[in-house]
Amino acid sequence: MAGHGHNEPESDIAIRVKAIESLLAEKGLVDPVGIDHLVDYYETRVGPRNGAAVVARAWTDPAYKERLLDDASAAIAELGYSGLQGENMVVLENTPEVHNVVVCTLCSCYPWPVLGLPPVWYKSPPYRSRVVREPRAVLDEFGLIVPKDVEVRVWDSSAEIRYLVLPMRPEGTDGLSEEELAALVTRDGMIGVAAV
Repeated sequence: MAGHGHNEPESDIAIRVKAIESLLAEKGLVDPVGIDHLVDYYETRVGPRNGAAVVARAWTDPAYKERLLDDASAAIAELGYSGLQGENMVVLENTPEVHNVVVCTLCSCYPWPVLGLPPVWYKSPPYRSRVVREPRAVLDEFGLIVPKDVEVRVWDSSAEIRYLVLPMRPEGTDGLSEEELAALVTRDGMIGVAAV
């Protein structure tokens, strides 16, 4: 999606949210520090690094990977990650033959315990509609060129089920520790719009 980077100007919605937050803080109805702690909680402790730990474990532990693909919710909970928006998880494995990408076409259903807060582009109507109709074009816009002989599967998250992509382990990483592997994994890779 063009303009999904960090240098884009703030949207009207983001400006409005900041204005409302400032007004509520001025009136003593919300605590800005509390809001900052909540955002930090979802961005750093319940964020993509949790999902990255799940992916790295699957890359290094074949028995865990099997459990993850068989019953994702239980396997993810083994690592201590569970909660609202992550109750019914399915993990989709990328292979040399199949590339998976996740969307929520109705709203923005998203696995918060393993990916943190959803990115703005994930909730945007253009992404939600276009990735279903023309997934390769959207992936191209993210800079991910999927070879023509690789099938692209689009998975629609819902309130009942949420998906996490298990990216392919990068070549040349055999000597890396689980922690070093986790550092390579990105949120976008676990949504399926980027390679790791």
